Amino acid sequence: MHVIATAGHVDHGKSTLVRALTGMEPDRLEEERRRRLTIDLGFAWTTLPGAGEIAFVDVPGHERFVANMLAGVGPAPAVLFVVAADEGWMPQSAEHLEALDALGVSHGVLAVTRSDLADPAPAIAEAREWMAGGTLRDVPAVAVSAVTGAGLDDLRAALVDLVAGLPRPDAAAPVRLWADRSFSVRGTGTVVTATLGAGTVHVGDELLNTEGRAVRVRGIEALGERRDSVTATARVALNLRGVDRADVPRGLPLLTPGAWRTASEVDVELRPTSSAAPPERLVLHIGTAAVPCRLRPLGPAHGRLRLDRPLPLRYGDRAVLRDPGRRRIAAGLRVLDVDPPPLRRRGAARARAAELAGVRTAADVAAARLGRGLLRGADLAAMGLPAPGAPRHGDWWTSDERWARYAADLAEAERRHRADHPLEPGMPVAAAVQRLGLPDPALVPALAADAGLDCASGLLTPPGHVAALPGELDEAVRSLELDLAAAPFAAPTADRLAELGLGNTELAAAERLGRLVRVAPGIVLLPDVDRRALDVLKALPQPFTLSAARQAMGTTRRVAVPLLELLAARGLTRRTPDDEHEITG
Repeated sequence: MHVIATAGHVDHGKSTLVRALTGMEPDRLEEERRRRLTIDLGFAWTTLPGAGEIAFVDVPGHERFVANMLAGVGPAPAVLFVVAADEGWMPQSAEHLEALDALGVSHGVLAVTRSDLADPAPAIAEAREWMAGGTLRDVPAVAVSAVTGAGLDDLRAALVDLVAGLPRPDAAAPVRLWADRSFSVRGTGTVVTATLGAGTVHVGDELLNTEGRAVRVRGIEALGERRDSVTATARVALNLRGVDRADVPRGLPLLTPGAWRTASEVDVELRPTSSAAPPERLVLHIGTAAVPCRLRPLGPAHGRLRLDRPLPLRYGDRAVLRDPGRRRIAAGLRVLDVDPPPLRRRGAARARAAELAGVRTAADVAAARLGRGLLRGADLAAMGLPAPGAPRHGDWWTSDERWARYAADLAEAERRHRADHPLEPGMPVAAAVQRLGLPDPALVPALAADAGLDCASGLLTPPGHVAALPGELDEAVRSLELDLAAAPFAAPTADRLAELGLGNTELAAAERLGRLVRVAPGIVLLPDVDRRALDVLKALPQPFTLSAARQAMGTTRRVAVPLLELLAARGLTRRTPDDEHEITG
C-alpha cells in the first residue's frame, strides 16, 4: 500500500479530485458535505494497475484548519499538490508548500485542476516558480478536470510513477503510530486510525503510549478489510484493548515498547521561512501532534526546544514550527539531539551553538553524546544514533576520551579514598560508582583495569597492595597481642582498649587483617583462641559445665559465655540436653 496526502488552497478541488480518482467520498462530516468545505482529515483509497493500493489523506485548505492539514501531511511520504487553473497560486498554496518543504517532502505530483475552466499553462508555470527553490522542485505537473475527466488517466499514470520511486520503508523498524482519529464502535471498543510510516503491526501486539500505558491490538483493518498484520506504508485502523478513546486523541503516538525515548528538550537544526526572528512561543507539529513549545536560539541556524509535553523523537525527525499568533509557519526543523546537555554555566549556550554548527551526521551527534558519558546501545538506537566501535562492557558505550577520563578519575578517587580511610582494606565498588556517577557497578572492573587498579571481592586496590595497619595502630595492636599471648582468655577491659587507642574502627581493621577476633561486643582475643580453648577444655571430664570451663581457662563469665558460643558456632563443641558442653569428634 502507498499513502499520499493532498495539499493546496481552499476550494481548489482537492476533495473533488480524490473523489474522481477513487469513487469514494473523502469528506466524513455532515457539515463538510453541506458547506462543500473540508474541515478535518478525509480518507479514501483506490487500486491502480502497476501501483497497487493507494490511500489518500485529504487535508483541508482553509487557513483556519492548517493544524489539521499538518496532521495529515506529517506522516505521509508523498503529496498530491493541487492548484486550480482558474485561480492560480493562492496564499494557502504558499503556506502548504512551506509546510511540505519544512517536512522535507520531496515526492509528489502537481495537479492543476479545473483545466476545463481556464488554460492550465499559466497556473503550472506559476506553481513551478514557487516550487523551484524547495523540496518539490522536480515534481511532474498534470492538468486535469474532475468534471470532464480530462487528464485523469495522465494523473493516474503520474501517480504510478510516483509510488514506484518512493523509498521502501523499513518493515522491521520500531512502530511510532501517530493517531489521527479515535472513536468507539459498539461491540468492538476503541478504534484508532493512523498512517503507518515504518514497521509492522500484528494482531496481538502490545503498544505503549507516551505515558507508558500498554494497549493490546485486538484487530486490524486496512482499506476496509480485516488483516492479521499490516506493514508500512499503510493506512490502518487498530481495534485496541485496554484503552478508552479519550486516552488516544489525535497526536498521541503508539509505540513499540522499549524502542523509543520521550524527550521534553531537544536541540534542532532550524530552517526559518523568513528573515524575521521567530517568537519564543511556538507550536511544534510532527506526525499528527501539535505541541506548544519554547524556542531558545543557539546560533543562527540551531535552537533548543522545550516542549510542553514529552514526545518520542529521534535524530533526523522533520517537523514544523508554527507561530500561532501570526498564523504562519515560522520554520522547518530537523531533530539533532534528544538528550542535550544542560546550559547552566556562563557561556554554555555559546559553546553548544558552536558544537551544533559542526554537526553533519548522526555519527557526529553520537560522538558528542558519548563524549559526555556512558549510554546503553539500546538508548542510542532509540535516539536514532549509531553505536560506534565496540561497547566498553555489556551494552554500555562511550567515547575513548570519556572512558580515559573515567579511568583517570577512578585512579584519583581510589588514591584519595586510601588516604582518607587508611584502616579500610580498599575502596568499595559502590563508593566508586557513587563518586564517578557510573550508571552500572558492572562497569567498575573493566574501568579498574584501564585505571591500573585491582578489583577483587568488591574492593579496589593498587596492584600488589598488601593491607597493613598504620604505624601507631600497629604498635597498639602489638601491645594487645603481647597481653593476650601471656593470658589468652583475659580479654582487655574497656579502659585498656581506650589506653591503647583501640576503638571499634581500629579493632575492625585489625580483625580484617587476622590480628584479632571479636567474639562479642567489647570482647577481643587472639585469632587462634579457639585452638587454645580446645587444648584446655580437652583436659576436662566430658561433658563439662560453664563454670568448669571458666575456671579451667582462668577467665570470667563475661568471656567464657561468648567464647563457648563461638566454639559451638564453629562446630568444635556442642551443648548437651543437660545444658552442659562437650567437645565434638
